[in-house]
Amino acid sequence: MFKRMAMALALTAGITGGAAAHHGWGSYDAAKGFTMTGPIAMVDWSNPHVHVMVEHQGATWEATLAPLFRMEARGLSADMLKAGTVVSIEGYPSTRTKNEMRAERITIAGRTVELR
Repeated sequence: MFKRMAMALALTAGITGGAAAHHGWGSYDAAKGFTMTGPIAMVDWSNPHVHVMVEHQGATWEATLAPLFRMEARGLSADMLKAGTVVSIEGYPSTRTKNEMRAERITIAGRTVELR
């Protein structure tokens, strides 16, 4: 009995800890989807999400892409996202941070990849 209870507590702690560590997407306005196209200024290829800075309409936008494992599983690599490469990114603007977006899909070299 003690072993079952200990296992149940450990499992519950692991699940709730993981859920608390991950963020939600509530700070992005899904009603205002848009596409930005421009050259990549900078890439942060790291967990938990890849981030790219894109020059768009006279401003530098930060786009939050998918986690590394998802990007790689869908055929995107760090070599494809280099400074100067022109991309189109569809997503939703942040309600908290100016010139920030959550990306839903990215088009690079004529190929569109779903990120969510």
